[in-house]
Amino acid sequence: MNDPIPISRDLVRSIAEKAGIPAPGKASIREIVALVNRVEKETGIPFVRMEMGVPGVKPPEIAIEAEIAALKQGVASVYPPIEGVASLKQETSRFLKLFLDVDIDPAGCIPTCGSMQGSCAAFLTVNRTDRSKEGTLFIDPGFPVHKQQCHVLGHDFFSFDIYDYRGEKLRDKLESYFKTGKISSLLYSNPNNPSWICLNEEELSIVAELADRYDVVVIEDLAYFGMDFRNDISKPGVPPFQPTIAKYTDNYILLFSSSKVFSYAGQRIAMMAVSDKLFTKRYPDLLRYYTSDVLGHTIIYGALYALSAGASHSAQIALASVLKASSDGIFNPFTEIRQYGERAMVMKRLFTGNGFRIVYDMDLDVPIADGFYFTISYPGYTGSQLLEELLYYGISAITLDITGSTRTEGLRACVSQVGPAYFPLLEERLQKFSRDHA
Repeated sequence: MNDPIPISRDLVRSIAEKAGIPAPGKASIREIVALVNRVEKETGIPFVRMEMGVPGVKPPEIAIEAEIAALKQGVASVYPPIEGVASLKQETSRFLKLFLDVDIDPAGCIPTCGSMQGSCAAFLTVNRTDRSKEGTLFIDPGFPVHKQQCHVLGHDFFSFDIYDYRGEKLRDKLESYFKTGKISSLLYSNPNNPSWICLNEEELSIVAELADRYDVVVIEDLAYFGMDFRNDISKPGVPPFQPTIAKYTDNYILLFSSSKVFSYAGQRIAMMAVSDKLFTKRYPDLLRYYTSDVLGHTIIYGALYALSAGASHSAQIALASVLKASSDGIFNPFTEIRQYGERAMVMKRLFTGNGFRIVYDMDLDVPIADGFYFTISYPGYTGSQLLEELLYYGISAITLDITGSTRTEGLRACVSQVGPAYFPLLEERLQKFSRDHA
């Protein structure tokens, strides 16, 4: 039987054209998902899928059982309070104290339909607090849909790739944007999607100092909470804690997702945590759009009311249950998700052993940690060329171009859908790719 790899170029391009994707190498995340789904269906060839960051471990039974019980008790027929179910607000506040060592009043802990809704609500309010400012500064590379949100909302934004501005160098780079007077909010993820860089305490303190000086609200995306596996933060109330901007400033909003740390992505439940000071802060310019000038009130009853009028009732109860179990020390979510780091270590070795390079290879002066994502390149190829070429070998990813990276030669690889059973297949295809492109 003939080896079906590489897949016919004409076939892949034909499927892409029918799907409305003119250039496979320049497709968005969701377009790559759709394209690979169609190629798999038409050819019967399973792909090694690294394009989308979906959870690759089972959700906790604690959450599932709590949600089923809530549904049986009839919550599906009752609108949840927009500000959040009381138990979830309390447990979020408690969890953040035990795992980040920060104090946030339950009033400022607000459920959202995934962190994406949280960021959208933050943009809708924070970027309207001062009519003289223009929008958001993104520390790139980053999740491309955040910028799409700004486009949809009609907000301006700015961005820079952090890789060459680590440590004290970050100060001058940030200030060059802040001193223009145009920046109302700053967004980054920590650990970073896709490079897996982790801002350290010195860098967080620099961000905080400048945010205070220029009255910029920091939106810290903790989508990969606790997934810098070099530090074990799994013991509630015991150092080390998850690094956070909240230790250094009151000008912050935290986005805490259940999707990765609790593998609960399908229920679209997350939390915004607004600092106590910021929650009650008044911004008269908010009255251009909303009925209140108090930021916290406006986030809930202005932005979130308009977006969805609350998050799923049963999912809120599920999240409250798993947060409580984690804080009580009877459930350790980090035990299961550590396998992402183990997968990354193996996958990096397979790629580099076949001529690929790690693009973002260092985290300051130490090798980048093994986690949910890593970045790859191949000599002589741009990112878009490499993505299209790998598709013919049954391997999918996304380009770094769409993340705001200046490293246009690279791709982002996600480990979540590539369990150990896929390692032999990945190795076989990478070896063939290497032989064909030597």
